Order: sequence, then C-alpha cells, then structure tokens
Amino acid sequence: MKLAHRILAPKLTEQISRESTRGCALAVMTKAPRTGHVKTRLVPPLTADEAAVLNTCFLRDTAAAILEASGKNVQDIAVYTPIGAEETYIDILPDNFQLVPQRGDGFGERLAAATEDLLRIGFQSVCLIDSDSPTVPSRVYSEAANLLSIRGDRVVLGPADDGGYYLIGLKQDHRRLFEEIDWSTERVLEQTMQRAAELDLEVKLLPAGYDVDDRATLRRLCDELLNPNAKDQVAPETGRFLRELTEREGRDRIWPATE
Repeated sequence: MKLAHRILAPKLTEQISRESTRGCALAVMTKAPRTGHVKTRLVPPLTADEAAVLNTCFLRDTAAAILEASGKNVQDIAVYTPIGAEETYIDILPDNFQLVPQRGDGFGERLAAATEDLLRIGFQSVCLIDSDSPTVPSRVYSEAANLLSIRGDRVVLGPADDGGYYLIGLKQDHRRLFEEIDWSTERVLEQTMQRAAELDLEVKLLPAGYDVDDRATLRRLCDELLNPNAKDQVAPETGRFLRELTEREGRDRIWPATE
C-alpha cells in the first residue's frame, strides 16, 4: 500500500536535508480534485465528475513532467488545499513528492505565502506551477530551475496565451510581485512585469503555454492531443482520458468538428 506523502512546514526546517537547501522547489499549486470543486468552468460541456477526473489527469501529467525535470538540486513539491485532503494525493502524485499546505485567502496571497513558506523551509529558489497547463514539457521546468541557479536575482515567468502565466520562479521573497494584480484577467503577466520593473528585477521568459479552463481551451487541448499526429508523450494521462471519452460518447460534446 502506498504511504501518504511527507508534509513540510516552514517552522520545521530540519525536515529538509542540507543537500535539499541548495536546490530549487518545483512546486505545483493544486486544489484537491473533488467533484464540484475543480474545473467548474468546464461544466458544461463536461459533467462535474468528468471535470474532476480531467483535473486529476492534469495534475498527474504536470507531476510527471516535474518529476522528469527533477534531479540532485531540484525537489518535487505540491502546494495543496484544503488541509485535510492529504490522502487524496496518495494515488495521484509520485511517492517522492512532498506536500506544503496552502494559506491565504485570495490567489495572490496564496502564491505569496507559498513562496515565503518554501524559502523559509530552506529552498534556494522556488517555481510555482499551475495545474491547468498539462502540455508544458519537462524541459521548460528544467530551464526555469537552471535560470534560477545562475548568480544574481531575477524572476522567471512562463507566459500563458490568455495573458497570465503558468509558472513564476523566484530566488527571494518579493511579495510585491503578487500585489495589485488583476487575477484571472489578461493583464496578469503585464502587471507582474510592471511590478518586477518597480523592483529593478531582471525578468526571464520561458516558452509560451496555455491554461485549460473553458470550452475554447478544452477544444484546443483536444486539437493538440487527439489529432492523428499527436505525440503520445505529451500529457499522456489527459490524452487517454479525452480519447476514451470521445470514443465512448462521440466527439461532438467536447470536441465538435466545427464551431
């Protein structure tokens, strides 16, 4: 039987080994994938149960990409909510993932708190990764960690096509980067870069990606994963679920041939 993942707390810094403190935390931000609580903007065309399963697939694919990018100086983390949902992740995340509870009310507060907590635990750098972009390849996460390993302070951003970002990487606790941001709008990336300029902070941009959070981006995901030339190594859990769903029920509900 699989054991529950280890939980890290910022006040218990002895939980991280001396080797780990020299590394980067690749940390996926996750809400426990429970029916009716995740991916609600995809209902419809999905049912609430299907949306929860899809969210689980996203998380598995993101975790697999993070795991592939991990190494001696990179650690695999899930920053999760709600507290009490730890056992939910036993069959979702690989065994070597460690859990850190989320705290804070709004999204910006949660990102700022996660950064603060992971740096206090002892990591030298932190990449906060969303769980809505399952097609981001592992090499991008490796690139983010490598950029943060270079001497000098900076922020690393993974731009999303909707004007937000799928990753933010930091070496210091720059809370200002999460303040006065119009979250869930097309202005998030632009405003974050403005905050970085205020701090005189170098910005490094990763390749662009996209979040899957509505009907249009679900269609885009299907176009990428279900077309005849799709690569099996891209988001395999997500692709398998979507393929089984369309084969069982036809494609019209989630992936219509025409708009």
